Amino acid sequence: MKAHDIKYDPDTIVPADDGLADDVWSAAVDFYNDVGTFCVDTERIVKFDENEIAQTLKTAPCEFVFGEGKERKTLVQRKPEDKPPPWCFLGAGGAAVSSEENLLSLVQNYAAIPVIDSLTSPALTAVDGAKIISGSPLEIYGAIRAVGLARQALTRAGKPGLPIMNCISTASSAIATIAASQPQFGLRPSDGWLCGTLAEMKVDYGVLAKGAYLLSWGANVCSETAPVLGGYAGGPEGTAIVNAAYSILGTVIQKASYQLSFPIHFNFRCNTARNTLWTISLSSQAISRNSSLPLFILGYLASGPMTKMVLYETAAWVIAAVASGAHIEAEGVCKATHIDHFTPMEPGFAGEVAYAAAGIKRSLANELVKELLSRYEEKIKDPPMGRKYQECYDVKTGKPCEEYRQLYSEIKRELEDLGLEFKY
Repeated sequence: MKAHDIKYDPDTIVPADDGLADDVWSAAVDFYNDVGTFCVDTERIVKFDENEIAQTLKTAPCEFVFGEGKERKTLVQRKPEDKPPPWCFLGAGGAAVSSEENLLSLVQNYAAIPVIDSLTSPALTAVDGAKIISGSPLEIYGAIRAVGLARQALTRAGKPGLPIMNCISTASSAIATIAASQPQFGLRPSDGWLCGTLAEMKVDYGVLAKGAYLLSWGANVCSETAPVLGGYAGGPEGTAIVNAAYSILGTVIQKASYQLSFPIHFNFRCNTARNTLWTISLSSQAISRNSSLPLFILGYLASGPMTKMVLYETAAWVIAAVASGAHIEAEGVCKATHIDHFTPMEPGFAGEVAYAAAGIKRSLANELVKELLSRYEEKIKDPPMGRKYQECYDVKTGKPCEEYRQLYSEIKRELEDLGLEFKY
């Protein structure tokens, strides 16, 4: 941070300084060259010199294909202020559902969102009434069941080829992920698998084993990263550097097809606070300007469904990410820690905002995000929980209640009054 003079500015949440973004990238290269990646199982550091890093980044692929049939699409990297809309990776952000019925209903409704490009599926907590326990045979069975249910719901929605890009949310272990990934259960190489690193800059045999299997199969690997603001990375400046460095790790260690990042605030356990939004924006610009790895930002929100705050938070992080050159994964509602506390409304709203934010100047994005923060920032410490899916929607018909429809329209009009032009 000191060597590259990187300083957090709380009044400029979406910076428009290309030189600053490039400085963050240079700092990330220096940092990764010094630190490397620690493997916790071998207690050894995996190191690369500057030439190896530069050569790998230079020759890394820049286009990746996801999905089948009519839903087949090529993912490419975006740049700050790019006019083409971002890839909309929509759904639950891996949050947990209480029943198989809810999973089917949710996924079918996610698939109906007009701009969806890929699904982020919920996770099952139980199968046939038995609680899923990590490392048990039931985890493998539950992961297989979740894949089958998601594919069934996508077929019902008329989008059987839509890629699932958070495989496999129900599996917490490598063995369950690999077992449930067998093609007979419904997954294909054109889906996408989350291979999460450990905070900070660490991997274990589990993530490397998943990578070894998936790369041998020709499947799409996601380098999933979540630097902690207030942890080892320090404040927003250090977290921005570490997040950019994770893009290098994803390329040289994991041979990833995309990076999914969600910097998290140590105290608030979300990333819609002012300093995490700055971190998201600046590190996204650094990555998108200097590497070829497509970047997704995943929003984790403090508040819950059917509240004004959840839609304000959604708009804030989506605008900051899209204007800074990122694609979106939407989203982790209620910090993705409360069962059934999410609905299709939130990712649907995120998709609308993402298309509206495509092509806007970072200066306008900054003003919009600052205004949105003024409407929810004081509530982050004690956010409203909102209501569960089954309290906001008719689970059987998949229709939202009128109260939530009206709230959705109200917040959309507020954003239009602020200058955001919706495309649909």
